[in-house]
Amino acid sequence: MEIGITKAAILYKSRSQLLIEDIFLPKYLLTGQVLVEVISSGICGAQINEIDGSKGPDKYLPHLLGHEGFAQVMEVGENVKTVKPGDYVVMHWRPGNGIQAAPAEYMWRGSRLNSGWVTTFNKHCVVSENRVTKIFGTKLDKYLIPLLGCALTTAYGVLKNDAEANESDSILIFGAGGVGLAILKIAKLLKIDQIVVVDTFEQKLVLAQQFGASSTIKFIDKISTSAELAAIYKNYLPTIAIDTSGNVSAIELCYEFSATKSRVILVGVPKVGTYAKIYTLPLHFGKVFKGSHGGASNPQTDIQILLDLILNNSLDLTNYPIQKYALEEINNAICDLRNGVAGRMIIDFEL
Repeated sequence: MEIGITKAAILYKSRSQLLIEDIFLPKYLLTGQVLVEVISSGICGAQINEIDGSKGPDKYLPHLLGHEGFAQVMEVGENVKTVKPGDYVVMHWRPGNGIQAAPAEYMWRGSRLNSGWVTTFNKHCVVSENRVTKIFGTKLDKYLIPLLGCALTTAYGVLKNDAEANESDSILIFGAGGVGLAILKIAKLLKIDQIVVVDTFEQKLVLAQQFGASSTIKFIDKISTSAELAAIYKNYLPTIAIDTSGNVSAIELCYEFSATKSRVILVGVPKVGTYAKIYTLPLHFGKVFKGSHGGASNPQTDIQILLDLILNNSLDLTNYPIQKYALEEINNAICDLRNGVAGRMIIDFEL
């Protein structure tokens, strides 16, 4: 079957705005590939890092972006077994069940346009079977479902798998963005009461307080934040410290202001060439210091677990902030994310 043309946001040059243009989809689906029509997509901090080249020179330019979305399946390639045309799916970057197919090859301006196993900033996407998970009979709206592809599953996995959190823990969180607020929500679900949240933006801290943070701190610099943390914790340091920002000072403070046998989990990634300094002796006496890879979440199980928690009102997301944009407004959405607008920026392909 020939597929045709669709609209997409394209990163053609690092540290530049995305181009919104028509692209040509592959003429045929390969084994394990799935064609979907995207309904809505979240914008994650990972995409800001890609745009900025935070991990170094981008050897895949030009390419497509996005890794959390809500879509409907249109066609499937050979040997696809987990989804069929008409199914509604969550799109995610962590591998789930099914085939990991070859990345799709799109065409743009007469040349190849690169993509990974999943992209969500194009109206129609060809993705690997193991990057989509079918959802059943959901009453959720299209603005919340994309969060199951990254923000919520990462938050759930960080607490469950990386930190092995329970109600006896206390938590320090740096960064009250999409993932940080989701971690706070799920930590409250786990009946963890002592949660301190640090961020550079006042409006995010207000939300953190509304979500149940026991204390909040506006980050100005490392020295002043260190003094505020010392005043809050005194001799009772948190057992879990999580950085979602990738800020080197935040990473160092998570390590310094956590208990002897704490779990320090890094979700955010520092820019290439920047280094955190830590005193390693506590690592010999039980302190854990590790980087998270999406919370080691399993989309095939975790998406449904979270969906059930939301649908039975155990996990209340009614006040989780969503900012809505048309695809043509994606650069405005990225600008708002950079400027600290609270919550998740969602691209609505039906606008």
